[in-house]
Amino acid sequence: MFPIKPHLWFAQDKAREAAEFYASLLPGSSLNYVSHFDMPGGGQCETVEFTVAGQPFLGISAGPGLTVSPAISFMINFDPSRDPDAARHIDEVWNKLLSGGKVMMPLDRYPFSERYGWLSDKYGISWQLILTNPAGEERPVIVPSLLYTGDVAGKASEAIDFYCSVFKDGKRGTTAPRTEDIGPDKAGTLMYADFYINGSWLAAMDSAHPHGFGFNDAVSLLVVCDTQEEVDYYWSALTAGGESGQCGWLKDKYGVSWQVASTLMFEALKNGSPEQVARVTQTFMTMKKVDVAALQQAYNG
Repeated sequence: MFPIKPHLWFAQDKAREAAEFYASLLPGSSLNYVSHFDMPGGGQCETVEFTVAGQPFLGISAGPGLTVSPAISFMINFDPSRDPDAARHIDEVWNKLLSGGKVMMPLDRYPFSERYGWLSDKYGISWQLILTNPAGEERPVIVPSLLYTGDVAGKASEAIDFYCSVFKDGKRGTTAPRTEDIGPDKAGTLMYADFYINGSWLAAMDSAHPHGFGFNDAVSLLVVCDTQEEVDYYWSALTAGGESGQCGWLKDKYGVSWQVASTLMFEALKNGSPEQVARVTQTFMTMKKVDVAALQQAYNG
């Protein structure tokens, strides 16, 4: 089982630069590999794999990039029970991320945390920084967070149940529903909840406020599969009520973008010769649902 890997789409030639920046923020972070391949219509695609505080990410630069939506952000937990200097470190990381970015919620004291802030960095990626001391089961430092707004406002809890049914290890964690109507947000909708799927913790929230953004392909969730059977299962389950796309991309019924990929693709990008990478990526570009045997044949030549 491979953890859920967020996939970030950066503007032209920014993937490596961004990955190096993120790898400098926190302990347990690194730039793992950089790969390039030619696009069918011309131009080159750059892919990077990097880790932030133990959470793996994949980044891509191809063409002008996509407008990143704050509907998927990344919560960074600064836990004083694990880091005695957490209060200082949250300010340090906030200042690094804010350079060239913009504040969405100021770093300040809130009813739910002594210190919390939400921002978009200079690459457009959204981060929520929170000083926390969670009781019970420990959470990782980085938790991808999904905001259900617009047409799917109020459906976060339903979506969590769906994801937990798709992934065999799925389980709910903390759940904090609203106890009364607060503005456009109705009682029972989620202020915050987290859940565990495919060896990864994710969070979800509802907001009925008119934010003007929703889920899009600029940030997607990557499910890496060893076998065709796994690819078939996750492709079928996650496209139910949603829509299929090209190259293993899909949207689920809530509009969240996913990619169902093969380990073979990443083996080629990491370790393949230029000829192997070219054959595999050219074959991959013709697919909707991934065909593992066809990728293997291309890799073998």
